[in-house]
Amino acid sequence: MRIDKLLANMGYGSRKEVKILLKKGVVQKNNEVIKNSNLHVDPVKDEIKIFDEIVEYKENIYIMMNKPPGYVSATEDTRDSTVIELLDPEDIVFDPFPVGRLDKDTEGLLLITNDGKLAHQLLSPKKNVGKTYYAKIEGRVTSDDVIRFKQGVTLDDGYVTKPAELSVLTRGEISEIEITITEGKFHQVKRMFEAVGKKVIYLKRLSMGTLVLDGDLQLGEYRELSDEEYTYLVSITNK
Repeated sequence: MRIDKLLANMGYGSRKEVKILLKKGVVQKNNEVIKNSNLHVDPVKDEIKIFDEIVEYKENIYIMMNKPPGYVSATEDTRDSTVIELLDPEDIVFDPFPVGRLDKDTEGLLLITNDGKLAHQLLSPKKNVGKTYYAKIEGRVTSDDVIRFKQGVTLDDGYVTKPAELSVLTRGEISEIEITITEGKFHQVKRMFEAVGKKVIYLKRLSMGTLVLDGDLQLGEYRELSDEEYTYLVSITNK
């Protein structure tokens, strides 16, 4: 990898700004000053320093966000603010993207990464990665609904969903439920309840596979995954 690309990817400035730093002699490879922006380095084997500080190289970034309502799960949008706009510049340089989509008004766990392979595996229907949501439902959710969801629900376009696990937390004019699905059709949870004559009025994703939303994260906050969380995610996609 070219040294200017490496440093730009790690957030030390644009390619142009990095070339200025190189010319100033503040970049070292294995304790030798380098000024040639075309020089190729091995970010794993070579020790790169800038201003005498070691550059900690990482190729991928894995972020857990507590998505707030009002933001769309996309990298760019002409009308609405995106979840990427909530990230700090040093994270945006990795060109991350949301894994799957949460609706604009939906809150909760959102994984953001630049690891396309892992994202594909997590979203693949063949992997049966469960996504668990908490929801408030307008209408009384019944035992019959639990059975219907377990059998699969026919949506408005005729598609029959895969079996879903529905748990009723409270029943009333406004019911509280948790639901686990293993696919991600457009507005799926909302459409499943519409299919049984009810309406989702609040929706929050709690988990995705083994990844559970950090309760310390306020809406709009995020953090990188721990090594353990990343390892668990990889393990479920390798099954």
